[in-house]
This record gives sequence, structure tokens and C-alpha cells, in this order.
Amino acid sequence: MRHVIALDVGGTGMKAALAGADGELLHQARRPTGRARGPEAVVEGILDFAAELRAHGERHFGEPAAAAGVAVPGIVDPERGLAVYAANLGWRDVPLRDLLAARLGGVPVALGHDVRTGGLAEGRVGAGRGADRFLFVPLGTGIAGAIGIDGRVEAGAHGFAGEIGHVVVRPGGAPCPCGQRGCLERYASAAAVSEAWAAACGDPEADAADCAKAVLSGDLNAVRVWRTAVDALADGLVTALTLLDPRTLIIGGGLAEAGETLFTPLRDAVRRRVTFQKLPEIVPAALGDTAGCLGAGLLAWDLLTSTDRTEESA
Repeated sequence: MRHVIALDVGGTGMKAALAGADGELLHQARRPTGRARGPEAVVEGILDFAAELRAHGERHFGEPAAAAGVAVPGIVDPERGLAVYAANLGWRDVPLRDLLAARLGGVPVALGHDVRTGGLAEGRVGAGRGADRFLFVPLGTGIAGAIGIDGRVEAGAHGFAGEIGHVVVRPGGAPCPCGQRGCLERYASAAAVSEAWAAACGDPEADAADCAKAVLSGDLNAVRVWRTAVDALADGLVTALTLLDPRTLIIGGGLAEAGETLFTPLRDAVRRRVTFQKLPEIVPAALGDTAGCLGAGLLAWDLLTSTDRTEESA
């Protein structure tokens, strides 16, 4: 059976799969990145994991994988196949595409940014399926974005497109590690809500999920913290939809797990802010933590499709 290898490398763990042509995940596996042992060990772990997946495919499907796709965090140069920089993994300018291709017997390898790769999957086979224009915004430790256009995700001229978390929504506000003040992710990320709620309730272990539960119970401090986050998020999203005019706005990440505790006030807040803009459908992400693997698989199949077309036209 023809299949591809899909790898989703996170800050603490790796998710991997063998994916069929219809997007089905035929085999799934996980393991830690081992980042405590340094960036070289992380890279070697990725290569070993990919080789194990290749061997599994040969044993169980009668042939090795035809291609591979890998999604990584940080700054990525997909054209040159470089994992340029990732603070949480400690690497710089790793030629990951070439290293993987060599370990996997020379098969084509696609390298992608983790959020854009997850957004690709949400757009094609998840919550944005059928939408010609979408914006995928995961609310996690930070806030990123993936701009979907006709089945692909726009990376921008330098690979920085979609960084909505660094749109300034509160000028002169809280300092951000990026060097600006008042960035969206300092107010509306899961990390920001956790920090604000821990301070408000006096429990340093409290997090955003606890805040959402407290909102449901009517805790006024929680309602205040939650409203602050929702208002900031709505301001950032209206800026984005004014610029991009998406048909569908997909919200994912840890904060989206609060369900309608987030989505009901968020839809209302965005609706109140739009004037001439067309209000997009605002929906939760559908693929959960499989989005990265699914997207990496799609990148790999896209490589094969383009190769097949080139051969047909030759």
C-alpha cells in the first residue's frame, strides 16, 4: 500500500504517523523529543524515529514510504529545507529536509512550520473543509495563525505570515518577549489567561482550564479575567479579518477546549466590533492534536502529486 511518513515535532514530544492517500492515519506513534540532551540529540531522535516508521511501513504494507513530511516549531525555511531556529529545541540552521531524505533512502521530504501545517490540515480535512479562505488561530502558550488560500497556506515573503499573536491590541501594555508592548498573546493566549487567573485567585498552580470552570460557576474574578482575554482576542481577530477577509475563522489550541464558554462571548464580541466587514463563521478546530501529523502527511502527498504531474508532462 502506498503511504507517506508524517512527523509533528513539538517542544516536548513528537507525534508521527504513516498516512494513506486518503489522509487516513494507518499507524500512529509518539515519543519525547529528548530536548534535555541538546539539539543534536533531538535531531538524531527525529531521524531515528523516521527510520523506524519507514521500517514499520515496509513490514506491514509491503513497501517503504514514498515520501515524508515533517512539521517543526520556530522559524522554518521550507524552500531550503532548513529548521532555522527554535528556542524550545535549541537548534539553528538544521538542514532537516536533507538529513531526513538521506536517512530515508532518498525519498522526497517536505518541511513545514507546525502551525501552518496544522492549519493546512484544518483547512483541507478539518473545520475549514470547503472554505476557499480561512484563518486558523491556535491559542496555546502563544498565539499564531495560518492563512489559508485555495487549499494552501500562505507563508509570506520571509516565512512570518500569520503571526497574529504579535499584533498590538493594547498599545503601551504588557511587555512581550518579541520587544513590543501590548501584543495579543500577552492577553489572550492560554498562558496569559493562566497567569492572570493564578494571580487573581491566589493559586500559583491554577490555569486557564480552571478559570473557564470558575466562569461557569459564576466567579466574578474569573469572569473579569475571561472577559479581558475575550475582548483582546476579539480586537486582534477583527484586525485580522479586516485585512484578510476569511470565510471561516478556526480557533484551536488549549483555550478553545473551553468550548462555548469561549465561543459564545467571542462571537458576540467580534460581532459588536465589525462595521463594514463581512462576519466570518467562527468555529472550533476539529482535528485536535492530530492536526500536525495530518498536515505533515498532506505536505508529503503534495510533493508526490507535483512529482507525478512533472513526470506526466515530460
